[in-house]
Amino acid sequence: MSLRASLLEEAAKAQPKAYAPYSKFRVGAAIRTASGAVYTGVNVENAAYPEGTCAEAGAIAAMVLGGETEIAEVAVIGDSDEPVPPCGGCRQKIREFAGPDVKVTMMSRTGKELTMTVGELLPGAFTPDHMPEHME
Repeated sequence: MSLRASLLEEAAKAQPKAYAPYSKFRVGAAIRTASGAVYTGVNVENAAYPEGTCAEAGAIAAMVLGGETEIAEVAVIGDSDEPVPPCGGCRQKIREFAGPDVKVTMMSRTGKELTMTVGELLPGAFTPDHMPEHME
């Protein structure tokens, strides 16, 4: 099994654990880091919209808690017939820890896949390079 396929499998295994009682739209995400470790996350909704958490943000939080900060690859699966891309906020969160060439594979519930780079998903991203040097 390829690294991409195993990462999609991890996202798919996480997806049923999502807490989505309002939208019923469950999302699972998996991140492989530069060290090869895999971290997963799911969306967690809240009655007080928009206080929920996206699956990608959950996986990023788990990665940071695990002491890692370099994303090598991302996989996302959602309850849709078409591949589900990360929302705009999650694209920015992913970009914080991933270079523009990092691949993000999105998969539908029917197995349809679409792979794009972080740079394709978020052209013109705001990065730490935009921050003033005195903010270190």
